[in-house]
Amino acid sequence: MVDLPHLTLEHPAEPGWKKDVEAFLAEHPDLDTVEVVLPDTNGVLRGKWLPGSAASKVFSQGVALPFSLFGLDVWGREVESTGMHIETGDKDGVCWPIPETLKLVPWTDRKTAQVLLSMYDREGDPFLADPRHVLKRMVDKLAEHGLTATCAFELEFYLLEETDGDWSEQPKPLFSTHLGPARQNMYALSDLEALQPVVDDLRRASDLQGIPADAAVSEAAPGQFELNLHHRRDPLLAADDAVLLRRLVQGVARKHQLKASFMAKPFVEWPGNGMHVHVSMEDKNGNIFADPDSGSERIGHAIAGLLDTMPEALLLFTSTFNGFRRMQPGSYAPTSICWGYDNRSVALRVPASSPEAARIEHRIAGADANPYFVLVGVLAGMLEGLLAKKTPPPPVLGNAYEARHKKLTPWMDEAIDAFAASERMKEAVGSEMHKVLTEIKREELNEFGREISSLERQTYL
Repeated sequence: MVDLPHLTLEHPAEPGWKKDVEAFLAEHPDLDTVEVVLPDTNGVLRGKWLPGSAASKVFSQGVALPFSLFGLDVWGREVESTGMHIETGDKDGVCWPIPETLKLVPWTDRKTAQVLLSMYDREGDPFLADPRHVLKRMVDKLAEHGLTATCAFELEFYLLEETDGDWSEQPKPLFSTHLGPARQNMYALSDLEALQPVVDDLRRASDLQGIPADAAVSEAAPGQFELNLHHRRDPLLAADDAVLLRRLVQGVARKHQLKASFMAKPFVEWPGNGMHVHVSMEDKNGNIFADPDSGSERIGHAIAGLLDTMPEALLLFTSTFNGFRRMQPGSYAPTSICWGYDNRSVALRVPASSPEAARIEHRIAGADANPYFVLVGVLAGMLEGLLAKKTPPPPVLGNAYEARHKKLTPWMDEAIDAFAASERMKEAVGSEMHKVLTEIKREELNEFGREISSLERQTYL
């Protein structure tokens, strides 16, 4: 007699999901397609398209996808050194929908919904190579110390003129044709007005999908924009928002025959795209940074922990080969390990705010980073500083690019080595994820090292 493997387990979400799904399907009986979406180790979205009639099945039985999806490089290729592929039999896990993420997709021609997934093993336990579960593990660690975190992301991106798909040449951002000197046009309402149909569709799509997007800003380069997300009292929801907002922006841009790029440094001459995250910590009495007696001291502890862990956590914030090109002066990205009050040239900024909104703005991550890992690195550093009651150095006054502080490495190999050697990072992400991420990034770096650039041919051929 053969024992057949089964993946149908109990849904880990709270009771009531069935009623919500039934209500959604009753409201949209003509649903054509359900897109099930699973963010991988790089934050690349994997998944399937299913018929609309399968929506209830997704929630009642889950979706079978291979564990090895979390062992892929940024090109979607298997990285054998992760130990997650054929040597394991390439088994399936079961992916369950994240509550309240079944939403319509307004940028498609057919009636489509999407739902965000997370991976579990055959026993129903979280699969700890799934970045969302890595963040959940960190959230649980905060809870052990009576703490929760409130977080909000800001995402920068470029809108580019669509081409025939050949991106080997430098792309052309919107509004880059100009007379006179280079055109930054920072915070220009005219750029938003020129793209009003796109901006309006972004707002409508965000409302429809329940993504709490806020201000839209024309940023520091032609065709560069920023969208801000409202704060969430659950870091998991904040990271979900960032993942889904990137997909939304790219989908809406495609609808308008544009390409939205979150590439960290697409242009040598223009600023890179950042992913800034605002974080405060709460205990049972509220924001610990707002306490009139101890708030100033405790925000200092958190800053000190972030500065101390920053070199070894850098791979969580800057995880792509291109992302390290952004770590240069002139990219509007921090390049040194320092902090300051209301200072946009530092790595950690304490914004001017009311006492109850006291928080730290972490400014290192590129817009192409994995939001779950970004928050893991930020929360791990803050918690370490708070527990050890570390004291920060003095804040930077003025231009941090000109100040003499220890620099963040602009080299991916050094960031990988620092992460790989760090016991603190192994504890932060878990031993399994530590190995997987290290091996994937080493393989990606090797691939870029094998590529011969056009500059080399122009110089040496």
